[in-house]
Amino acid sequence: MSQDFLLIGMDGGATKVSGWQVLYDDYQNIFTLGSLHCQKFYSEIPGFLNGFKPVALTEQIAQRGKNAIRLTEEEEQQEAVYVEACAQVIETLAEQSGKEKVLVGLGMPGLKSADRRGISVVANGPRMIHYSDLLEKRLSLKNIGFMAPIHHIGSDADYCGIGENYSADGLFKDVDNAYYLGGGTGVADALKLNGRVLPFDAAKDWLAKSWEMKSADGRPLERFASAGGIQSIYAALSGTEVSELNARQIYPLQIASLAQKGEAPARQTFERIVQQLSALLYERITTLYAGWQGRFAFVNPKRPQPTPVHPYRKTLFQRIIIGQRLGELFQSAQGQEMLASPLLKQLEQQIQNSTDLDAAARKHYADLTNIIRVSRLREAPALGAGIDAYLTNRENL
Repeated sequence: MSQDFLLIGMDGGATKVSGWQVLYDDYQNIFTLGSLHCQKFYSEIPGFLNGFKPVALTEQIAQRGKNAIRLTEEEEQQEAVYVEACAQVIETLAEQSGKEKVLVGLGMPGLKSADRRGISVVANGPRMIHYSDLLEKRLSLKNIGFMAPIHHIGSDADYCGIGENYSADGLFKDVDNAYYLGGGTGVADALKLNGRVLPFDAAKDWLAKSWEMKSADGRPLERFASAGGIQSIYAALSGTEVSELNARQIYPLQIASLAQKGEAPARQTFERIVQQLSALLYERITTLYAGWQGRFAFVNPKRPQPTPVHPYRKTLFQRIIIGQRLGELFQSAQGQEMLASPLLKQLEQQIQNSTDLDAAARKHYADLTNIIRVSRLREAPALGAGIDAYLTNRENL
């Protein structure tokens, strides 16, 4: 099939929305990012509310449970801003491509509405239950035609897995069993088991998402994988405000450089990151093989305990993938010394001393350098969003 329309993958984050052209090869069934890219910060859009505060999560969840969501005026205004930013990105890409029609995939954080075309619960932004409707109406004013309506808004974490599975550079595509841990603004988990990309929501009875779990000192594990979380740990240990670190452009890579030079707060930061990420990866390995062992408590104390019985027991990961900004840190010279090498050493010790893994499993994981890999994908969530839109609508294109 010739690409006579523009396939777009959109990644909507907490501060900006990013869109990429996605190219596909039907013969080989692989996808790649094209050269066209555009992003827009929400703060650039007139009407953006700088002081916006989300409705309390408990109230959001309660309203969702009662099917009685009541958006505030501030949420409606902020939703309009977010939609406008997304529309402007799509307009720009359509103009650059010269295509008259588009097919759009959307990945955004938060719990989706009943029709999956909006957001009904979100921690760091407005609820946007009319998002897809408003976006389609807004673009129709510019005579931008859709090959198909937006079918659903997907999970940016699931889209990382889809990207890894269908991209020419993906690390899921040549294995049957793999785990993906991506760290950017937040943390993303993705799974491939028995040759199929499995949404984490489909495994929630026996496996928890990283952001749901917390360390022994009560901090969410997300803090140890995300860029902002790593900054916040260093800020607390060094007695510095995160805003000051941003002003001085001190991000995880720079913190790793300070750790290399022996600065105590930076070294303590990476010691804690290594400890928690190795514990997380060990939990993934043992939960898959032997079932949930209760190694972590939950951020939400009401979260049901996962069952130790699941259909994939005795399965071994052929590959564990580290992605997004965490992956960039992992493979940098500074990150190799302060994160990758000590993490691999600590994880190997945990595995070899494990009573949850038998001899065959311990032998399989004996050389983690062949199992733990850094993702080669740029913008995995946007790529996955475009792929999902194409596969969802393939029969009708």
